Amino acid sequence: MSANGREEEHGPSDLVLAGRVVVVTGGASGIGLACAEACGQKGARIVLLSLPGRALDEATERLSSSGIDARGMPADVRSFASVTAAVDRVTGTVGAIDAVIASAGLADQSDLVSGDPDRWRDVLETNLLGAANTIRAVAPGMVASGAGDVVLIASLSGRDVYVGEPVYIASKWGMVGLGHAARRELETSGVRVCLVEPGLVDTPLTRSSTAVRRLLETGPSLTAEDVAAAVIWVLLRPRRVSVTELVIRPLGRGEIAFSASDAQS
Repeated sequence: MSANGREEEHGPSDLVLAGRVVVVTGGASGIGLACAEACGQKGARIVLLSLPGRALDEATERLSSSGIDARGMPADVRSFASVTAAVDRVTGTVGAIDAVIASAGLADQSDLVSGDPDRWRDVLETNLLGAANTIRAVAPGMVASGAGDVVLIASLSGRDVYVGEPVYIASKWGMVGLGHAARRELETSGVRVCLVEPGLVDTPLTRSSTAVRRLLETGPSLTAEDVAAAVIWVLLRPRRVSVTELVIRPLGRGEIAFSASDAQS
């Protein structure tokens, strides 16, 4: 992207992110993988950060086989040391990071009187602390260069409450607050921070829950590609434009709610 960020306003090429280095946490599946693919199709060089394993290898191969410049790097966003080591490898082997999409996340359907506190810890450390660790790892380089984009994949669960996902909701409310705080801190250095907050999305993560799968099968939902398209739109705004929040909902879907008893069924 040029200094004025206006490629979308002229020129015939679709490769409007050509050469930019985009890091995606949680990039091995779901929304993260869809965002990585969308950015890669626009010419970005993609780095998938995810837990090591078959899913990361397969996602990297999928992108590479479609002609996208992609590589996978194992990392655990719950560990700042792990994220920092991965970011150092990216800058040393690929180049300075232009954008990061923080999409790593865990869900938990339970209630406060019988939920698993160990699972709650994993949810909070992945969703909230993981986003903070990611920002902390990439922000110094972006501030030094005077530009960059941080996109946090939050959720409408960070704007509303319902019964059945108390700690997941708490993690997403915290993520919304973190995003606003990061924007206020980093915007004077030319770094843009945007919260993308989707409603119900049909992904492997959501389908892994019996209760949420029931919602997917009884009403409208978004696709991971819908969220990715929103992220692309954010990244392609002229540098003078900062999108603070972008909320996207499935048309016709009212409030998302399910009972804790459904969650455990």
